[in-house]
Amino acid sequence: MKRQRDSAPAPSAGQEERLDAFAAYLTHHKGYSGHTVRNYLSDLRQFLCYLDETGEGVSAESAEAYSVRGFMASRFGENQASSLARKLSALRTYYEFLVRQGKVKVNPASLLAAPKRERRLPAFLSVDDAFRVMEAAGDESFREARDRAMLELLYGSGLRVSELVGLNRRDIQPDVQVLRVWGKGNKERIVPFGSKAREALERYLKIRDALPAKRAAEAGRTGNREDPLFLNRFGGRITTRSVARRLDFWVRKLGLPLHVSPHALRHSFATHLLDGGADLRAIQELLGHASLSTTQKYVHLNLDRLMEVYDRAHPRAGLSRVGRERVLNRVAVRRDKLGGVQE
Repeated sequence: MKRQRDSAPAPSAGQEERLDAFAAYLTHHKGYSGHTVRNYLSDLRQFLCYLDETGEGVSAESAEAYSVRGFMASRFGENQASSLARKLSALRTYYEFLVRQGKVKVNPASLLAAPKRERRLPAFLSVDDAFRVMEAAGDESFREARDRAMLELLYGSGLRVSELVGLNRRDIQPDVQVLRVWGKGNKERIVPFGSKAREALERYLKIRDALPAKRAAEAGRTGNREDPLFLNRFGGRITTRSVARRLDFWVRKLGLPLHVSPHALRHSFATHLLDGGADLRAIQELLGHASLSTTQKYVHLNLDRLMEVYDRAHPRAGLSRVGRERVLNRVAVRRDKLGGVQE
């Protein structure tokens, strides 16, 4: 029977203590999200399992580059390139931590090159489908009003789902239609939201504030320092997985023949802004991208519109309709060969 390689034996007491310290380092020093921390710890446990399976008595502290290379090779074919790149990143960061702690002298993972990631087009909705998803939820019950407000913010402000569930009541300023978001690396940014999102939020907050005293007390159990904006049915902070499930519920209820994740709403936000003429730098700021190259993935999705703008605005353009179609066809062929971009 094939061994379950993703399940690692329980680390020793010393290893578990070190992993706990590493998790604290990722959270407080690096500012990584809880999702990333969990993934990194899972990757490290797989690595420890691999070292244990080799039977050569190699520990994480004594491992050299060939051990890291062997682990990566053992995962090849079982994980996608993006997952392999994350595992290598987890190992590099862990050994960086051990070097800082004086447990090892060199970082053996730094000698390996990350696998080339598959390039994919970001999934996004048409404007009509996005509007249908936004309007799918009603606003009569607590769950409907909450879902409508969450969807409006995901699409209306381009939030990451982790940013959405991390919002507290004090982060929202409905009067000026802005919200404060803590993004990747614990970086703060101010993001606007539209009138539809404001209306949905006001309706949700009206119902939320009328919750029974027991649930209201549960929601505020951490005191005034933390008052989650979006609550689950028990009065606690809603999770990213629950947001994805609720979105999937409304998409299936509409009968849309596609899978829509919370991240697809973020991609739709950026794509529709660019299509409406927004500046790429402004979109970068709204999305909270550290690098403009991450935002540039949306440009090729709107190439037809960009060509029309160029033809109309540039004095030396002068492309005929046939000429433009030839250019677009060449770009489409090249895009199909590349396969797009993945965030």
